[in-house]
Amino acid sequence: PIDPPATAEEGYHLTEDLADQSINWVRQQKALMPDKPFFMYFAPGATHAPHHVPKEWIEKYEGKFDAGWDAQREVTFAKQKEMGVIPADAELTPRNEEITAWDDMPDEYKPVLARQMEVYAAFLEHTDHHVGRVVDAIDDLGALDNTIIYYIIGDNGASAEGTMNGAFNEMANFNGMADLETADFMQSKMDEFGSPSSYNHFSVGWAWAMDTPFQWTKQVASHWGGTRNGTIVHWPEGIEEPGGLRSQFTHVIDLAPTILEAAGLPEPTMVNGVQQSPMEGTSMLYSFNEGDAAERHDLQYFEMFANRGIYHKGWSAVTKHRTPWIMVGGDLPAFDDDVWELYDGNVDYSQSRDLAAEMPERLHELQRLWLIEATKYNVLPMDDRTSERMEPEMAGRPTLIHGNSQIFYPGMGRLSENSVVSIKNKSFSVTTEVEVSDDGAEGVIIAQGGRFGGWAVYTKQGKAKFVYNVLGIQEFMAEADEQIPAGVHQVRVEFAYDGGGLGKGGDVTFFHDGNAVGGGRVEATQPLIFSADETTDIGYESGTTVTPDYTAETSKFTGKIKWVKIDLGLDDHDHFIDKNELFRIAMAKQ
Repeated sequence: PIDPPATAEEGYHLTEDLADQSINWVRQQKALMPDKPFFMYFAPGATHAPHHVPKEWIEKYEGKFDAGWDAQREVTFAKQKEMGVIPADAELTPRNEEITAWDDMPDEYKPVLARQMEVYAAFLEHTDHHVGRVVDAIDDLGALDNTIIYYIIGDNGASAEGTMNGAFNEMANFNGMADLETADFMQSKMDEFGSPSSYNHFSVGWAWAMDTPFQWTKQVASHWGGTRNGTIVHWPEGIEEPGGLRSQFTHVIDLAPTILEAAGLPEPTMVNGVQQSPMEGTSMLYSFNEGDAAERHDLQYFEMFANRGIYHKGWSAVTKHRTPWIMVGGDLPAFDDDVWELYDGNVDYSQSRDLAAEMPERLHELQRLWLIEATKYNVLPMDDRTSERMEPEMAGRPTLIHGNSQIFYPGMGRLSENSVVSIKNKSFSVTTEVEVSDDGAEGVIIAQGGRFGGWAVYTKQGKAKFVYNVLGIQEFMAEADEQIPAGVHQVRVEFAYDGGGLGKGGDVTFFHDGNAVGGGRVEATQPLIFSADETTDIGYESGTTVTPDYTAETSKFTGKIKWVKIDLGLDDHDHFIDKNELFRIAMAKQ
């Protein structure tokens, strides 16, 4: 990983930095090898949640979405028709009853909901601006006309994982704890939406509005609202009709074959000594200068969390199995009980007229075709769980780390959540051997997660402290009664989980060399995931910090850490680890 050269408060933004790096790279490539072709994959984090954008961009959109998502869909639909990017006879699909009407949303939420969309619109424009800078740089080099540029507006439908109320911290819903973000809490955070102190996401209603004119959203891979994205292809020397529209079915797997054909390159069979599986996609090149050419990619299956569908020669058969924003729990039907729909895309662009009852035989043909394709491409068996799949024990999958203990050493860091034993929903202990000077020691011993959820063991004013941060909403702090004495000592923190379900609290006890030195209480924990991007560090904390009690710059431990060990579950009440036992455990991991 690369640490950012500045903070957000100092004006840093990842999209701008990626654009800068891309511009510098392509300039250098053309300066050194002007006749050699180049390939660039520019993939900003935008506009995925969290929606972070400088405040001056947000202010431009103030008040523009106060009418709500139902009205916004109407506005967008009219604009799409005016621009000609959808057929003149396309129909606007109605709002599903699972999505709350804007008028039915509680009034106390509406200012926050409007702000969410203002932030998202600003984020999208900010991204577009910096993509434009990259395009301008290529133009300045005189290479634009003979460069194929694919500008894909998204990687799926707009995300509905933010709940109907939206989210200040998206991880709340991923842990099944969205109810912690009350109306009062959201109102208190309005000015922070879009800032580094948020991990924000917009409401389901806005996601649905952004998928106009289609049904549904991201995760609902059955319907076009979950999969279809506007795409611009720019290549003046290769496309004769500027501004033309193409309606042939294409899929993201068609990109690589298209680029290879345009460049006159064969599909690789070996890459770095590894044999490649055949590409399933179909080049789009045939359609660039033949707008009426018969489509060549005429069969494609879709599936995500058992929301599934099949496209075949204009027709689509689809079934929605689960609702995207219900991330934990929920009542799910058996797969055989899912209700399938049938659409004729040759005359029904937006999947607005379900023909399943009128044409059951056609539906059955497509259902059979989906099963054939799903078998061919290893979709089966399906797994319709969502957040549960993030926690290895609940998902039932193997982990990188085996057993109930793990040893770390100073300097280790940026360890992803799945490369560390999971301390969720169970008792655990953290033991470390440290050397402390007469002046004491300050800083992080081990930290996992960050500002939006996690835990840490650290020292402050010579005392060991344990902090558990629940989603950036609740912070539980415990502190030892005594300072760590000078010299080499074992410091241990034990967390005794209450049990009785997921995300419960527990009691904290501190030990110096096996002797109890105080404790405290944690009232709640995160059951499924701490973060999508924060990590575990030993002797310091990178990224955002679990607690404001220290900063990333002041987090470095000022004493010496010999080792840190996490033990899970079973507690034999021996609060001191013998060096020979530590060695035996380390060797057993080899």
